[in-house]
Amino acid sequence: MQTQAETDTIDGVRTDTRTNKRKVFVKTYGCQMNVYDSERMADALSKDGYQPTDNPEEADLLLLNTCHIREKAAEKVYSELGRIRKLKEARAEDGAELMVGVAGCVAQAEGQEIIRRAPIVDLVIGPQTYHRLPQAIARARKGEKVVETEYAIEDKFDHLPEPEKKVIASRGITAFLTVQEGCDKFCTFCVVPYTRGSEVSRPVDQIAREARQLVAAGVREITLLGQNVNAWHGEGEDGREWGLGELLRLLAGIEGLERLRYTTSHPRDMDDALIAAHRDLDKLMPYLHLPVQAGSDSVLKAMNRRHTADDYLRLVDRIRAARPDIALSGDFIVGFPGETDADFEDTLRLVERVRYAQAFSFKYSPRPGTPGAERDDHIPEDVKSDRLERLQALLRKHQTEFAESRVGMTIDLLLEKPGRRPGQLIGRSPWLQPVIIDAKSSQIGEIIKVRITQTGTNSLFAEILQGESGSSTI
Repeated sequence: MQTQAETDTIDGVRTDTRTNKRKVFVKTYGCQMNVYDSERMADALSKDGYQPTDNPEEADLLLLNTCHIREKAAEKVYSELGRIRKLKEARAEDGAELMVGVAGCVAQAEGQEIIRRAPIVDLVIGPQTYHRLPQAIARARKGEKVVETEYAIEDKFDHLPEPEKKVIASRGITAFLTVQEGCDKFCTFCVVPYTRGSEVSRPVDQIAREARQLVAAGVREITLLGQNVNAWHGEGEDGREWGLGELLRLLAGIEGLERLRYTTSHPRDMDDALIAAHRDLDKLMPYLHLPVQAGSDSVLKAMNRRHTADDYLRLVDRIRAARPDIALSGDFIVGFPGETDADFEDTLRLVERVRYAQAFSFKYSPRPGTPGAERDDHIPEDVKSDRLERLQALLRKHQTEFAESRVGMTIDLLLEKPGRRPGQLIGRSPWLQPVIIDAKSSQIGEIIKVRITQTGTNSLFAEILQGESGSSTI
């Protein structure tokens, strides 16, 4: 916390006299894409004289990077803005300024309505326009209420500032890298096509350059991100049209990069080249998030998923044939309008067949503007709750069985961060499970050989195999 002697107020803005920088606090909601976006917003603002802070009380600019996926997402943002209003009013009483911005998918969906309902907000900026954030702030400082939600998605990729090496290094040894945004699938329950736009892929050279920058700054594992990441395509270095499988092969060749992951996938875009990448690339971790949403063909059709349950199961068989040790995770929605008891039983049968290592499951909740919300055959809440409880019990059973099957295995463990107690570190298994181990903090960033000894509630415990190591260390 800064002392009074270390801060001045210049033109109504508090400034750290030691660094002559303003401070920005970013609160991130939702998916990994938003985490990545928040980091890049911080990159853009750092070049405009802002430094990040973890304390909203000392911020000069407070940004909410919002998500529209969960139920009542917009109302939760307005509730948060109500709390921020008190902070802004208190700051004004001290003769200082607190600027407030709303970014992300709720910003895109609500636009001008945010300014109307929450007058304390100075600027609203959508997920494809945050590269314009410094200019938007400059306009807001002059008293304009700024709403920036009109975009061409290519502009964002063309104008993203390159992150500084020291900033990357401060974020740890794993990193997200956006390669694709938007979605053309138009599932009837989903707002993403309306808030993130149509599918657009970043060029190969941009992706490779950012990946090399991350590795040069000490990153050892990169997760490629996209709303529909395996729809990525672009002109490769050989002049051919590449898909995600070819891109992964290129990135796997970067010296010093030890691990690759990607999320989130759509079953319809899981092609032969991508499956072959799972077979051939040791750096591509044996974990795949492959949402199916339901196990009933009639529900899948109503959701506009454009695949059947059998299509999905045959795809799972092909993937497991290529990479037998792969762990699958998935997403499920129960109680979609029109779902019958028989439809739900189909979902349970699919889950029993696939046996997910991890899964995310939710009750259907209408999203305004989506076709699903306009249906007149919605399922009662008590029925949805009962189905969700039954599904989650089965998913937990399989997750526990998968974790227990790891006990006794020797694995390569990437040590990521300190644990809860001194002398304890946390890493991630190849299957994305947290693994707790006794090790020195100086070992963070190393990949070591460990033996899994027991399971916890949501993690594994391991012991170091003395005299053995995994992949090369930093």
